[in-house]
Amino acid sequence: MTSVIGKSVKRTDTLGKVTGGAVYAGDVVLPGLLHGKTKRATVAHARIVSIDTSKALALPGVKAILTHADVPRVLHYGSPHPRSASVTQDQYILDTKVRYYGEGVAAVAATSEEIAELACELIEVEYEPLPAVFTVEDALKPDAPTIHDVGPGGNLVLPPFVVTRGDVEKGFAEADVVVEGEYGMGRPTPAYMEPNVCVCQWDPLGKLTVWTSTQSPFMVRGTLAEVLGLPLNKVRVLVDHMGGGFGAKQDLFQHEFLCALLAQRTRRPVRMEFSRKETFLGGRTRHPGTVWIRQGFKRDGTITAREAKVVFNSGAYGSHGPGVTAVGTAALTSLYRCENVRLEGRCVYTNTPIAGAFRGYGVVQTYYALDILMDEAAEMLGLDPAELKLKNAVREGDIAPSNHPLTGHGLEDCIRRGMEETGWASRSTKRRAAPAGRLRRGWGMGCEMHGSSAYPGIKEQGNAVVRMNEDGSVTLMTGTTGLGTGAHTALAQITAEELGVKFEDVAVVHGDTDVVPWDIGAFASHTTFMAGRACQIAAAQVKAKVLARAADKLEVAAADLEIKDSVISVKGVPGMSMTVRDAIAAEKGIPAPQLLGEGSYHPTKSYSFAAHFVEVEVDTETGQVSVLQVVPVHEIGKVIHPIAAAGQIEGGIQQGIGHTLSEDFVVDHRDGRPLNASFVDYKMPLAMDMPPIRTIILETAPSDGGPFGAKGVGEDPIIAIGPAIANAIHDAIGVRFRHYPITPEQILQALAAREDAQAA
Repeated sequence: MTSVIGKSVKRTDTLGKVTGGAVYAGDVVLPGLLHGKTKRATVAHARIVSIDTSKALALPGVKAILTHADVPRVLHYGSPHPRSASVTQDQYILDTKVRYYGEGVAAVAATSEEIAELACELIEVEYEPLPAVFTVEDALKPDAPTIHDVGPGGNLVLPPFVVTRGDVEKGFAEADVVVEGEYGMGRPTPAYMEPNVCVCQWDPLGKLTVWTSTQSPFMVRGTLAEVLGLPLNKVRVLVDHMGGGFGAKQDLFQHEFLCALLAQRTRRPVRMEFSRKETFLGGRTRHPGTVWIRQGFKRDGTITAREAKVVFNSGAYGSHGPGVTAVGTAALTSLYRCENVRLEGRCVYTNTPIAGAFRGYGVVQTYYALDILMDEAAEMLGLDPAELKLKNAVREGDIAPSNHPLTGHGLEDCIRRGMEETGWASRSTKRRAAPAGRLRRGWGMGCEMHGSSAYPGIKEQGNAVVRMNEDGSVTLMTGTTGLGTGAHTALAQITAEELGVKFEDVAVVHGDTDVVPWDIGAFASHTTFMAGRACQIAAAQVKAKVLARAADKLEVAAADLEIKDSVISVKGVPGMSMTVRDAIAAEKGIPAPQLLGEGSYHPTKSYSFAAHFVEVEVDTETGQVSVLQVVPVHEIGKVIHPIAAAGQIEGGIQQGIGHTLSEDFVVDHRDGRPLNASFVDYKMPLAMDMPPIRTIILETAPSDGGPFGAKGVGEDPIIAIGPAIANAIHDAIGVRFRHYPITPEQILQALAAREDAQAA
């Protein structure tokens, strides 16, 4: 048998996507469909005194308008993980108070999108302005206005998150050198291709069907049912295909509740789709913030102590603020070995757009700071930065941020391989500047580690049902959502491998909460790891039943049989075999049995690792930074689908380049108005901007819990690329930047400041 694991088989969704046959939520058209739109606030903080909808209701084609007086007044979870410590419960569907510019204050359903938009303009809202705060510094002042009545007070989303290990004072006392710095992070937004969209329809028996672009259909079902007062069997959520989410589409958004309520009010299906501007105003961003770190070192580079204070800006609502703060802060216990650690993380409400889950989930920010500080320490100690990181890299037996012991030496393997591939040891650690030239080149490297699954922060479970049909073909039923990454193809590969059938014989059913088993959602790099393991368990059950049936027909013990390429044979006995189809075929008028397997998997904790090596070129006359090449080395256990894994890595690198050099959703700190809520002004790297990427994937530390040793890869590649670029810029021009994005203007200002200092 030729294994399908480790092969880049044709994706199961390829034909639909290349022909346009794949159905996204925005493609759903139903008889009598109405179009919904949201009226959005033009102030950052205010009480709503009155809302006059009379002019809008008089507009021909308007069928319904909802304000805060027309919707259930139930606090709901901004993210669909009910009662998880990772999220907050602080948001009403519509409220009597506005907390950020762009928040929805009313909703309209009309016979066309244009009429709905005009109706929103005709709704008159009278506001009582309230003092607003746009930075965490202002929000934490004793006299700051209170944004929420929930939480621990003082505009904190949660009490300070504190992690301690060892004796920090003793560690710093033993240090020969102490290095510290404060690092600032901007507000990138996920910028997914498919905007947020949903369609809602109620049937005559009171059942709600929702087509929506979400990463977590079962969580949408659960939260809608809870807030609308429905049993779970009265809410059906459908997600066939979706065009990206990057974590941000874990949340439930205002429009999903409003769409359901408008459909209920009008007794007609309603469709609500964000404009591109609304994906900025009403979507989710990464958490901006600051990370202060202090580390002690021996002269040989050994880390003796680490102290850090992390402050994240959650925006107007908590969403994933608690989880992001906990994960990002706890991450600083690891990556580079340190026995003495004291960390504090805070998350703060401000009157700015909501920050939520985003690929890298808090670790992007904190590892950016830690990795740059390691380079600064290497310079002070006179050591090579890659050697310093290799010396301190976590390894077998070290305690991970999840408080689990690590297995393998994945991070060390990645660093060593990257150094070999780039000829790092032969490169000078001094800046490689062309004499009298304006173009300066430099190299940098950054590291990361990321858990497969959100466990133990969230009590997760992967589920799968595998059914062998009477002709020997296989149907896999999974609740996992496809974000466009080819996840369902990987799950089909795992199922085929475990069963011993051909990959082409496995069909995947997904995206219907009435049909497939429960799933927590597609996030946290856990789909292949956790759902894949559930598929493997379910497939193994079916395989045992098939072999038992074949054993009776072949008159041998089931243990003596094996399945390869859908053929069952007796081990070591050539010619004694039968097809899977024959093994389960009907006999003497008795129908073929229904062979089902049910897999449930509560994950262990596994970590993937990476080291990114980057060459940049800095134009000292324009400040422009060009990334010339990237050599990412990732250790992700057993690779299921190499091309899909490489695609994840390269896509994450593209996002990371954007985070580091250009992407920042800017809010005016005078009135809270977003300044670049469009792709015209929000600058992302495009295909033509991408450098050559030489992706290297290692399989040196397979997971004990993942299917065939596989681990996650979805979130990893966006983490290490940022500090690698920042360190390469320093290598090129000798100026250190402790924030992202690093813009051309800032580079020119820093170079000018250095010249002025040298002249003085």
